[in-house]
Amino acid sequence: MRIAIVGYGSGGRYFHAPFIEAADGVELVAVVARSAEKQALVAQDLGVPTYDSLTSLLAAGLLRPGIDAVTITTPPHTRRDLVLEAIAAGLHVVADKPFAPTAADGQELVDAAAAAGVTLSVFHNRRFDADIRTLAGVVAGGRLGELWRVHSRFDLDEPDALEAGESGGLLRDLGSHLVDQMLWLLGDVESVSAALDWVDLPEGRTDAGFVIALRHASGVVSYVESSKINHIASRTLRAYGAEGSYVADGTDVQARAILAGERPADDRAGWGYEDESRWGTLATAAGAEAVPSAQGAAFEFYEQFARAVAGRGEAPSPGPEGVRALAVLDAARASAASGAWTPVARP
Repeated sequence: MRIAIVGYGSGGRYFHAPFIEAADGVELVAVVARSAEKQALVAQDLGVPTYDSLTSLLAAGLLRPGIDAVTITTPPHTRRDLVLEAIAAGLHVVADKPFAPTAADGQELVDAAAAAGVTLSVFHNRRFDADIRTLAGVVAGGRLGELWRVHSRFDLDEPDALEAGESGGLLRDLGSHLVDQMLWLLGDVESVSAALDWVDLPEGRTDAGFVIALRHASGVVSYVESSKINHIASRTLRAYGAEGSYVADGTDVQARAILAGERPADDRAGWGYEDESRWGTLATAAGAEAVPSAQGAAFEFYEQFARAVAGRGEAPSPGPEGVRALAVLDAARASAASGAWTPVARP
């Protein structure tokens, strides 16, 4: 699968390009970057052609069989039009999160992709994180017994990285990932209760922290929370069941490695494992034991996407699942405003 990246900010540079390069069966062939500075970075990092807009890329004669798909990783307020432009050109699309401002907006994109017969996936790459994969293995192993509740906390000390204004906010940013992880792990959510922390910025009032309780159709309750401006960095997962508990105080393994200059293509087999000193603990009546880290491998997202484009399997986090996560976020905003438990509307 030949793919181009549209946007070369921190997302395109650090969280898409390295994993596309590491993915089997995928070739990065071009990047859309508007500024001369970003184009120079593309030349330095990747050595592939650059274009100043998606329109110019499409006009360059690179359409299939020369190019099959694009990843849209531009600022949130620009994504809708670019996704629709790519779909209209017959390209398969990976849309970065937040996928859209609301579930209704996301459904518009899903409907457009279905009408055009192209694959649309949302880049919920954190389904491929080491910590959530390890927890999924613990849950699937059954040693917790009947699962009661799961807690997910992800705090970042990144006040300058808060996406501000009406289309931004931490709920749409990291909240998209944490909610999607719980949907992937525990299934549909029926209702939510949420509280948001707000700050006034020049671009407008912006949510900078959240805590959400999610009642799943399975009967499990999960709790997700995050802050970006409180000068704390922490990643913890806890799961409680009738037979025991699992607790992990880990790190953002893949992001940490990428920002340190490491690349998954250099060591696919050894990539993305949590250090043994940060392994989680499973505690049951038989005692406590450390649980070895599963592999975090975001390049598997692109390998799965390539297979789906070729008609060999399901797409990773397909558009309808992105809409499902947005419906939970819509309900969370409504709950925070009303102070009441709020049903999640079915997309």
